[in-house]
Amino acid sequence: MAEQPPPGEFAFTTELWLWEARTDSWTFVSLPEDLSDVIAEVHGDRAAGFGSIRVEVAISGNVWRTSIFPDKARGAFVLPVKKEIRRRAGIEAGDTVEVELSVL
Repeated sequence: MAEQPPPGEFAFTTELWLWEARTDSWTFVSLPEDLSDVIAEVHGDRAAGFGSIRVEVAISGNVWRTSIFPDKARGAFVLPVKKEIRRRAGIEAGDTVEVELSVL
């Protein structure tokens, strides 16, 4: 039987997208809906302002701490990806990335 990751650690593949209201600077990835549901159910008691949940994230070997935010329009949590991370990873909006995420 394969070893299951701890309940606060997740990995998924998703596409980077620009926030429609501020396409000049805000780039995000959306967590899968089923994963968002699990995080809300298991870790929702940790939510802070705007429903945010603190996480540690890795994309292309770049690790940082930030928060995920619920997005009602998408029905999922969204994760902001800083310009510095995008630069170091050589990624931009429209690219597909592998994300490792741990709830703190």
